[in-house]
Amino acid sequence: MDQAENLRRIVNNRINYDITNSNSSRVITITSGKGGVGKTNVAVNLAVQFQKVGKKVIIIDADFGLANIEVLLGIVPKFNLSDVINGRKNITDIIIKGPQNIKFISGGSGVQDLIRLNKNQLNYFIKNMSLLDEIADIILIDTGAGLTEAVLSFSKAAEEIVLVTTPEPTSITDAYALIKTLYIQDKNAVPNIKLLVNKVDNEKEGLEISNKLKQVSKKFLNIEIEEVGYIPYDRNLIKSVKLQDPVSISFPKSESSKAFKKIANKILNANHKDKTKLQFSAFIKRLMDVFSN
Repeated sequence: MDQAENLRRIVNNRINYDITNSNSSRVITITSGKGGVGKTNVAVNLAVQFQKVGKKVIIIDADFGLANIEVLLGIVPKFNLSDVINGRKNITDIIIKGPQNIKFISGGSGVQDLIRLNKNQLNYFIKNMSLLDEIADIILIDTGAGLTEAVLSFSKAAEEIVLVTTPEPTSITDAYALIKTLYIQDKNAVPNIKLLVNKVDNEKEGLEISNKLKQVSKKFLNIEIEEVGYIPYDRNLIKSVKLQDPVSISFPKSESSKAFKKIANKILNANHKDKTKLQFSAFIKRLMDVFSN
């Protein structure tokens, strides 16, 4: 029996883990159709802005093996998600405190570790991950880029995605390709997609790109995309990366910081329309279902 078939059997057997926790976190996957669009910067600065208004935030670096968040924050964690997957640590042991009291979890070696788990190991992992519902109001999952198995799996399991693109034609095309792939794989379970355009010259450019993607997605896929805003090209953001400090902290009055604040508020306000929030434990179960298929 191969690894994927073993995981499928385990999930289909309905492991007896508890997802009845009354608390629930808002789970937002941040992804992109290609690399180099500033996705990790978006994740970190949205986390800072959420934290500024009193939300408890955890970022999970699911860009396995690249450790982008660690580099961006200038922090080298001793442990990562692989230590939990393999039963060496509890989830609370690997949570790292970053600036502005945001917290993050390093991803480690990723998906391959998950599909090697037996029933007891998977049960332990899911129960551990469910503890995050007690700790965080918002969990941001920073995926890799492109149409890889891992990116698509985290996107399919999510109910809410922030899709990051830039004005580059290849970035726009790849963003649409990701939307289309999610639709083709399961048109009845496409997550709520929030579009964020990064590195724009001005508001007009940001709106034009957003409208273009919204129109083609509606016309050809019948998918409604929500535009949450744009981030202007800002030298202060580039400086903040070199400083390994989020621009929302190092240059709080910069144009990019103001834009992140506006987008964060728009995302938070959209939450008032939601009837329920997905428990993180339930998100993990959905993720396991995706991996098993």
